[in-house]
Amino acid sequence: MKSFRLSGFATLLIAGLAGQASAAPIVNGDFETPLSPNANFLNYAVGTATLTGWNVVGPVGEVVSIVNTNFVQNGVAFHAQSGNQWLDLTGFNNNNTEGVSQSVATVIGDVYQLSLWVGNTTGGSIFGTTSTVNVQLNGSAFHSAVNSDVNTTGLSWEQYTYAFTATGLSTTLAFLNGDPSGDNSNGLDNIVLTDLGPAGTNRVPEPMTIGLFGAGLAGLAGMRRKRKTSKTE
Repeated sequence: MKSFRLSGFATLLIAGLAGQASAAPIVNGDFETPLSPNANFLNYAVGTATLTGWNVVGPVGEVVSIVNTNFVQNGVAFHAQSGNQWLDLTGFNNNNTEGVSQSVATVIGDVYQLSLWVGNTTGGSIFGTTSTVNVQLNGSAFHSAVNSDVNTTGLSWEQYTYAFTATGLSTTLAFLNGDPSGDNSNGLDNIVLTDLGPAGTNRVPEPMTIGLFGAGLAGLAGMRRKRKTSKTE
C-alpha cells in the first residue's frame, strides 16, 4: 500500500475538521468495571449499588448484572461486544424495568450523537426472542432499541444511533430493560456519546467530502511540482 505525507497546513486543516466532533465524558460505557469473575457474572441491586459511573435504577429489589465475556449458559455463549464485559439489564432470575442511568456534562445547543449496542439471543429457551432497551433522556422516553436477530448459540449485537440537542449543562441518560419477565437476557454494551457541535453548523465531513478534499490537495501538490519543474527548465 502506498503512503503519502500531507503538508503541515493540510494536517492542521484536517485536524480542525475532525476536532469539531468530540467524545462526551460517558464513564464506563463498555462496563469494564467492576470486574466480574471469569466466565461468570455479578449482580448490582437497584438503589443499593452504583456501578462505576452508573446508577442502578428501577423497582426496589431488582438487579442488573455485569457479565464476563466467557460466560456460557444453556448452550449459549455470552460474548461481549466490546472488551471483556457487558451489562445484562434483566439481572438474575426476575426482571422488570430496571436499568442504569448517568448524568453527563453537555453544552446547551450542541447536537449529540448517542451510540449503543444491544445484544440478543434466541437460544437456551429462557432468554426470549428479542432484546429491547428503552432509552430515556432527562427522565422522558427517547427511543426504544429492539434487536430481534436470530442466534441460537450466542449473542448477536446490533448498533443503534440517535441524536439530540442538549438543553442544559448536564443531560441524564437512562437505559432500561424492555423485555418481558420471562426473558432472561438483554445485552447492553459500548455506549458512546459524541458532541457534534452547535446545531446548524458544519460538522465532520462525509467520507466523500474528505475524499474530494484529498483530491484537491493532490491537485495542489501537482501544481507545485509543475512550477518547480518549470523553474529548472
